[in-house]
Amino acid sequence: MTAIWIDAKLSDANARQALYDGDIVILAPTKASLEMVALGQELLEQAFGPHDPRKIHDHKTPEEVASVLAKMKPIFIHHPEHKRLIPQLMEEHGVDIDRLYFDVPRMRSAYPSHFLTSGIAYAFHPHRDTWYSAPQCQLNWWFPIYPLHTNNAMGFYPRYFNEPVANNSEIYNYYEWNTKNRASAAEYVKADTREQPKPQQSLEPVTVRYLPPPGGIVLFSGSQLHESVPNITDLARYSIDFRTVHLDDLKQRRGAPNVDNRSTGTTMRDYLNARTLQHLPDDVIRMYDDGTAIVGRVLNYNDATKAPVAAE
Repeated sequence: MTAIWIDAKLSDANARQALYDGDIVILAPTKASLEMVALGQELLEQAFGPHDPRKIHDHKTPEEVASVLAKMKPIFIHHPEHKRLIPQLMEEHGVDIDRLYFDVPRMRSAYPSHFLTSGIAYAFHPHRDTWYSAPQCQLNWWFPIYPLHTNNAMGFYPRYFNEPVANNSEIYNYYEWNTKNRASAAEYVKADTREQPKPQQSLEPVTVRYLPPPGGIVLFSGSQLHESVPNITDLARYSIDFRTVHLDDLKQRRGAPNVDNRSTGTTMRDYLNARTLQHLPDDVIRMYDDGTAIVGRVLNYNDATKAPVAAE
């Protein structure tokens, strides 16, 4: 059974354990999250002005929107302000930033289902992040840039947190994806033919949807089965998400149970320390690296100290 903690004053250790047990934590907006929202709004409104970014599908073609996102999303992802704001956000929630590592934040866009749902605006099918080579202790921080609607939010399938789902996660190797697929996201406008791990069974068609205000955070385990709700509204949804891992949990292999993941590779080289901005220690990365970067599956993941540049 999943418990929902709403702005509860849990210690960092207790919050992490609750998340690893399948609970969801909802957090009120803070100064740092609202600054990240304001930055996202500014970039969107500059990119799509004079039109409202939420209604841009009434003014531009899918190809035009994809072209704009291909330029704007990397600016957001690699904006220098995030290296200040994410550590500040962690401190606002009582997280020890000396032990905390984060990856670059992504801006996600979910357009009405008839418009653009592939490539750089991919509408994610039900999935666990662990199917995409994430460690079992990964936590996801997700918050909207504009107000949400029940039909353009994220959907969760809490029943399946501890229940295996038939899936094809064995097709996914993180290094191979970065080499062959990530940079080409903007090319997929009409349809997305890139192979991704998906459920191979029917799911109970009931999802739980959380609707925090802009800057309000949905915090959950990377093992939660979740999706982009098919957007049947007439408003685009824009959101921000990033992932964190705790050094002690990595070293002690604490985290959510692995009930069905068979992906290969690891995202461990992507994380930066929230105080020093240094990558994870090599000995910790080696604990999670399965050798697939060495045996020739990857052609140009040459600098293991750098996370791949991505617009997705």
